[in-house]
Amino acid sequence: MSALFATLGLSEPLLRAVAEQGYASPTPIQAAAIPAALQGRDLLASAQTGSGKTAAFVLPLLEQLSRSVRRTPRRTRALVLVPTRELADQVAETVRTLAEPLAEPVKVACLFGGVSVNPQMMALRGGADVVVATPGRLLDLVERNALGLAWAGLLVLDEADRLLDAGFEDELQRVVALLPQRQQRQTLLFSATFPPAVQALARALLRDPLRIDLAVDAADPPAITQRALQVDTAQRTPLLRHLIAQGHGDRGWDRVLVFVATQYATEHVADKLRRAGIAAAALHGERSQGARRQALADFKAGRVQVLVATDVAARGIDIQRLPVVVNYDLPRSAADHVHRIGRTARAGEAGLAISFVTAATEAHFRLIEKRQGLRLTREVIGGFEPTEVPVASDPTGGIKGRRKSKKDKLREAAALAAAAASPAPAPATRARSARS
Repeated sequence: MSALFATLGLSEPLLRAVAEQGYASPTPIQAAAIPAALQGRDLLASAQTGSGKTAAFVLPLLEQLSRSVRRTPRRTRALVLVPTRELADQVAETVRTLAEPLAEPVKVACLFGGVSVNPQMMALRGGADVVVATPGRLLDLVERNALGLAWAGLLVLDEADRLLDAGFEDELQRVVALLPQRQQRQTLLFSATFPPAVQALARALLRDPLRIDLAVDAADPPAITQRALQVDTAQRTPLLRHLIAQGHGDRGWDRVLVFVATQYATEHVADKLRRAGIAAAALHGERSQGARRQALADFKAGRVQVLVATDVAARGIDIQRLPVVVNYDLPRSAADHVHRIGRTARAGEAGLAISFVTAATEAHFRLIEKRQGLRLTREVIGGFEPTEVPVASDPTGGIKGRRKSKKDKLREAAALAAAAASPAPAPATRARSARS
């Protein structure tokens, strides 16, 4: 049992839980967040990926539940909001695991969309102490009278910036309206970044919060070696197969997480790898929850060597001992790049992040480098020398694969429809408009 965890104010059952999970000592975010949360403080916190953030709010959450009197029937006393199904699954499992030594059992409900609502309604029968949910499905179940939130005195927003990026702002406001007033609840907000929207959310939700900012720790950066490989677009899959087969001198590529830009690309690249005899699986938002869960489980267990994923896997998914991440397609932004490569080098381990840089994406990769404050040497692998000619940079600075996104297509269709429905203005009208 760790004496260092004992100094944070945790009870003996939870100290036993962290010892059983192999936590030797608290991470910086745990050391800063747990005592403050146990004192009832609101928190506004950030920490680099792989820093033990989930335990930083789960442990004080469980400690407070163990100290309070449970009512019959069960009422939801703690709510954790997350942006994705995978993160909901992961957080709920962490709560269940750390709660096992407690004298009173803790019932945890995990709620997310993309699956039938009926099993989740059944799971809520008799109430739940802790609810981990995505906002949309949570509101759906509230509207079906499957649960109430009036007793949820502890609110955790995990990956708050991603919640807002995913378009959950309206849902968040509706959820907060169902909770106890700000003065009667404790709110813990965790976010990798603090753009203006997150700052506004924090001002609206938090009471005199303690600010914990450990997102970038220059004294202890993650041990990620980054490499940029120049390659022609059509040669990316053959190069990927070559690197996987050779291991390329980097501690062996027994597991590789490959990021692509589109759902189509996940299936296409995974199929090409399987045809080459490499165990590969695809992970994207259109797969069923069961298929997504199975793909992750197979990857974590080593039954699958390569997981080809969209950015659904860039945040919140904890894959221990992942040696290599490959950016097959570059991410749209520098922030997404950081989250992608942060899947490796977790919990103090070393990792490798490789980015394929084509002639078409060179300018965008330079922008990513600028935002990160680094400059990588462009490498060329023998047999895969590029021949493509660089193109002009995208004025928007964003590249999201060669295919247009569904949202882009919908916007274009709406604009065309509006243009077709509007009568052409008379020449005199156009002249007057030009002068005005």
